[in-house]
Amino acid sequence: MNSDAIVIKGIRQGLLIALREPDWCVALQVLEMRLKETPSFFRGGRVALDVGPLALDRADIEALQTLLGRNDVELWAVISDDAHTEQAAQELGLVVRLGASGAQQSEDTGTSAEDKEEHRADGLVVRRTLRSGQSLRHPGNVVIIGDVNPGAEVVAGGDIVIWGRVQGVVHAGALGDDRAVICALDLAPMQLRIANHIARSPDERHRQPWPEMASVRDEQIVAEPWSAR
Repeated sequence: MNSDAIVIKGIRQGLLIALREPDWCVALQVLEMRLKETPSFFRGGRVALDVGPLALDRADIEALQTLLGRNDVELWAVISDDAHTEQAAQELGLVVRLGASGAQQSEDTGTSAEDKEEHRADGLVVRRTLRSGQSLRHPGNVVIIGDVNPGAEVVAGGDIVIWGRVQGVVHAGALGDDRAVICALDLAPMQLRIANHIARSPDERHRQPWPEMASVRDEQIVAEPWSAR
């Protein structure tokens, strides 16, 4: 299958998946394969799907919703160049324009207008603390200037750098890159994941916090002091 048939980007409302396969049945197969390859990256996420010029009817979009639902992914928008597809998506209550008011209403209500997120190339810079129940997903690198509180989750396809304290769940290299790293000023997560490797923070309630970098070495996640070299 064409490796360019699916492109994943991070947007403020979640993930934007662009399908560039002209055959809808094949496009669904490509999407399902990608979902199964890296299920932890998509699980619990919200997706806007860009289908380009494909003409889809209501049954096609319902089949898409079923596929995503089986993988615990929410479809909230279908972006299309085809008017028939747009009408079918609207009939199902889906957003059809990312800049529309409906898209803004679908944003995480736990964030305020003062929160700032900046997309830089394949990276995302977030200037806020993630609180319990909040989740952040991005296919590239993620930099967070703030804390990741218990009950919060960060999932990135690339590296994760947190200028603050980590007490939630962080997953770097979620698309399968075990070369990814996780850096934080205070690394005390509930769970730490890099690609398919999992580790938990030891119970060190009275430890002195210090900057650390976690990476995969000999098939295990190891943390070492994070300092300028």
